[in-house]
Amino acid sequence: MQATPLETITLAGGCFWCTEAVFARVRGVVDVQSGYANGHVSAPTYEQVCTGSTGHAEAVRVRFDPAQISLRELLEIFFATHDPTTLNRQEHDVGPQYRSGIYTTHPEHEAVARALLHELQEGGHWGAPIVTELQALTAWWPAEDYHTDYFAQHSHQGYCAAVIAPKVEKFRATFARLLKSD
Repeated sequence: MQATPLETITLAGGCFWCTEAVFARVRGVVDVQSGYANGHVSAPTYEQVCTGSTGHAEAVRVRFDPAQISLRELLEIFFATHDPTTLNRQEHDVGPQYRSGIYTTHPEHEAVARALLHELQEGGHWGAPIVTELQALTAWWPAEDYHTDYFAQHSHQGYCAAVIAPKVEKFRATFARLLKSD
């Protein structure tokens, strides 16, 4: 029997440290890589992206096994663990690099994302319009190595404790059935 091929989706939900910390705990997720999506500067650095002038979104590339978790479930986690109604901002992180976005490489992924966006907008769960952009992934640049597993390595640092830990706990409480068993 042949294994199901892995799939990839790129998600921007504000600071990539937060998004990576959540998706690293999801059953069926094989790898989460922080990086910079789209934008107009080749091989940007964190410092360049932080200026907000490169056009990139801080994002994570999520590789997953669709036999264990569906794209829709991943997107439900994504929407539940950030605010998709704030343009270019997540909590204290402000700038276009912190925008909410879904970046696809497959038409099927775009269709699933578009349908869920429509459903969520019609449901009015947030009480404000959803501003999450849905675009084709045109460029991907991995973040510098020191961003990898940032929360796991610095969980007691102020930003991690105040911002990332609550998002991880929200994921655990809301999606316990999708939590990796370590």
